[in-house]
Amino acid sequence: MKKLTLLRHAKSGWDVQVARDFDRPLNAKGRRGARRMGRYMKDEGLAYDHVVASPAVRVVDTLDELWDGYGRSLSAVLDKRIYLASCVTLLDVVQEAPDGAGHILLSGHNPGMEDMILMLVPDKAGDDLRDMVEDKYPTSALAEMEFDVDRWEDVKPRTGRLVRFVRPRDLDPSLGPDAEG
Repeated sequence: MKKLTLLRHAKSGWDVQVARDFDRPLNAKGRRGARRMGRYMKDEGLAYDHVVASPAVRVVDTLDELWDGYGRSLSAVLDKRIYLASCVTLLDVVQEAPDGAGHILLSGHNPGMEDMILMLVPDKAGDDLRDMVEDKYPTSALAEMEFDVDRWEDVKPRTGRLVRFVRPRDLDPSLGPDAEG
């Protein structure tokens, strides 16, 4: 069995003037949300064999804050293909992952991340977690899927089970959409 966790980058700062979208940093609420998600991952005993991420500033900053909350740093492979990627491109990245990795953490951007979950997990009546993702996959949200495969190249659409979906506001209401930044 393989596990894939998707982590959307934390809330970024639109008020900061940058020459390129790629260079947009996190805002204060985003930094808090990423650290809180890292503490959640530590408390839940989540561990990853391979981390792959977009090289965009807001994703790298998200991981830095996440590791702060997690209590240790994991080295990420930065892959330019992940920056604003479609779900099809993200699936290519996953299918190329080393088979020795049992649990991968992939960090990137929407709408590709949300679309990937909806592509990989079949739409079944009563699947509350999938319905939540379909409603909104907010910044700093973490989604974990399981696949009954031995090789990453065998991960295909509608073959996953969504076993965890956690939003920052689930951990701390001050990180919700209506809370001040």
